[in-house]
Order: sequence, then structure tokens, then C-alpha cells
Amino acid sequence: MCQHKTPCPSAGASDREAARTVARDDVLGWALLCNGVLHFDDTGELLPDGQIIPPNRPTALTGAAA
Repeated sequence: MCQHKTPCPSAGASDREAARTVARDDVLGWALLCNGVLHFDDTGELLPDGQIIPPNRPTALTGAAA
């Protein structure tokens, strides 16, 4: 899918968010990446094969903030 001189990471790669943005909607909070991943501002993702990656949210306070 990627046509860049240095290819973007694939949708299955652990660094898939490093792919270039090809379209975005700041009002709705999403970006379509060159590798076909739909990345949401809340850190959730929708992969080209339909797999959903839930948002990466902390579950508990740790350290001095606790």
C-alpha cells in the first residue's frame, strides 16, 4: 500500500503508528495512515483487516500521584 521511498511500517508492525498520515479529521479525531490503519485521538485503532485495537489507557494511579 505504501509508495514512500522509505516504506512505512505495515499495519501488523508494532510501530504501525509511525506510518505517514494521508487523511485526517481533527473534529472527529481520527487519522488514516499510509498503511491503512485508522488511528483515533484516544489512541484506539482500527486495522485494515477489521481488528480493533482498544485505546491505551492507564488503569490505576501509581507513584507519587497515588
